[in-house]
Amino acid sequence: MFEGFTVSDVETRGAVIRLVRGPLSGPPLLLMHGYPQTHAMWHKVAPALSERFTVVATDLRGYGDSAKPPTDARHAPYSKRAMAEDQVEVMAALGFDEFFVAGHDRGGRVGHRMALDHPGRVLKLAVLDIVPTLEIFSTVNQEVATGYYHWFFLIQDFDLPETLIGADAEYYLRRKMGHWSARPDCFSDEAMAEYIRCFSDPAAIHASCEDYRAAAGIDLEHDRADLSRKIDCPLLVLWGRDGLMERSFDVLSVWRARAAKVGGKALPCGHYLPEEAPEETLSELIGFFAD
Repeated sequence: MFEGFTVSDVETRGAVIRLVRGPLSGPPLLLMHGYPQTHAMWHKVAPALSERFTVVATDLRGYGDSAKPPTDARHAPYSKRAMAEDQVEVMAALGFDEFFVAGHDRGGRVGHRMALDHPGRVLKLAVLDIVPTLEIFSTVNQEVATGYYHWFFLIQDFDLPETLIGADAEYYLRRKMGHWSARPDCFSDEAMAEYIRCFSDPAAIHASCEDYRAAAGIDLEHDRADLSRKIDCPLLVLWGRDGLMERSFDVLSVWRARAAKVGGKALPCGHYLPEEAPEETLSELIGFFAD
């Protein structure tokens, strides 16, 4: 799926992060995936992006072939702050002190935190199909709770969600991804096999629950502490025209309260922009980062 890319592991202070890296061909661009996927979600757009940028696509800690470190009572090892620190250290290890960032879903939330915690590192940020975590929890209604039911399921105490998901991880993953996609046939067989392989690991199921438990606790503490701060770098916001974000939020208005320079649009797809609408996603990302 990533012909011409090299696979490597980078050890950070908190985890070992798996990544694929394209050939050196321009400014560095970090790509971060969402739930319940891996870096493979970028396979339809990464090769074309690598013609203009030095593309680095990672597995977030807890996902894919990256490490699943032990958690604690506050779920701090799976906070977006900890995940963002991983990614900054990865890019520094590769020789990049400043870089562009694009994050889908959970990766977008890591990117949001990274832009706040490491403003000197992130030159431009693109977030795909999210509004801020605090916005979701502060405004949840029946439609959002129905569409994002997993937010409230995964945060239940260990080991309820782990046990239920682990009973048939492939069924859960296929059902979840089909539920969010406006085009369930958009996932290539190779990519889906990779998602299933990685998510079938009980450690990955547990780590992904810890990601969401952190989102409902320590991440909200961090977000509330930073409510008066705005993202300084240019921000591109893309979301699915056929998805929950479009139906439930004025997406650009929400982000304009959190960032100084915001632009973006809805694309003709559901949640999985890079796989459902790869050409449109690619065009928007190139236009934003190459400008």
